[in-house]
Amino acid sequence: MTEFIVIFLGWMGLFAPMALGAIGSMIGCTIAGQAAIGAMLDSEGGYGRYVGVSAMPSSQVVYGIVIMFTLNRTITAEIAPSIFAIGILSGLALMLSAIYQGQCCASAIHAVKAKPEVFGLSIAPASIVEGFAVFAFIFALVLAGGIPQT
Repeated sequence: MTEFIVIFLGWMGLFAPMALGAIGSMIGCTIAGQAAIGAMLDSEGGYGRYVGVSAMPSSQVVYGIVIMFTLNRTITAEIAPSIFAIGILSGLALMLSAIYQGQCCASAIHAVKAKPEVFGLSIAPASIVEGFAVFAFIFALVLAGGIPQT
């Protein structure tokens, strides 16, 4: 029974980066999208910028998919804890970064609505949050390379 649980946790870890990254991307894009819709009601143009910025948190699901495929191998009791740890922790990092990036994007949309000339500067915080997602992504890929293929 214990081996079954360990292998089950390994499978959870395998799919966690994609699932958690997708959840975070959905929440982040929702937060930014709601701000974009509100900004469209108050402005006469620049709608493309609002929609583009609101889609920024969607990248975390792509990182999660790549991590999932990198971790993909036959799950055994020996490697399941490693797959679980890398998958869950990188998935949580991607999820949280997407949510917080969505909040940064919403703030950028509000700023650009009032003062369009600050567009480039206003998305800098969202780009910094994206950088942390990239760090988690690269860290997961490097660690996954050390797990033996069976």
